[in-house]
Amino acid sequence: MNELIIRSATKNDMPSVLELIKELALFEKSPDKVVISVKDLEKDGFGNDPLFKCFVAEINNKIIGMAFFYFRYSTWRGRTLHLEDLIVKNKWQSKGIGKALYNKFIEYAYKEKVRRIEWVVLDWNKSAINFYNQSGAKILNDWKTVQMEFETMKKYLNK
Repeated sequence: MNELIIRSATKNDMPSVLELIKELALFEKSPDKVVISVKDLEKDGFGNDPLFKCFVAEINNKIIGMAFFYFRYSTWRGRTLHLEDLIVKNKWQSKGIGKALYNKFIEYAYKEKVRRIEWVVLDWNKSAINFYNQSGAKILNDWKTVQMEFETMKKYLNK
């Protein structure tokens, strides 16, 4: 394997980042759920008030993985980081690239002195669950993720 580089994403990386997002959506059996565009990523990640940060994994000048995250605030813990997505292209999995991205994210969180990092994992993604357990992360079973899509918000508000 050629040299792996983990670096901060740039605006020019957003087409590759969107490709990874779509690959993850396909893996999670929801390919039709991605509505975001390269323009959205460029505006939201590289405007005056960036909403996210991203590390990319690169080999031979090709992006093959990413860790996509943003700051949150916990009323109990204070400043936290949420790892939205950690994805490595299928052909590059099981080569330590995901672990390198994960480590970079944790190192960044530690340097930023956040009090907690968090993310979600699908209950059927056993390899990810095993990986997170082995790293010392605590998987909570008593909390349920709650989401409301835009159309549902609209219906709710127009009762």
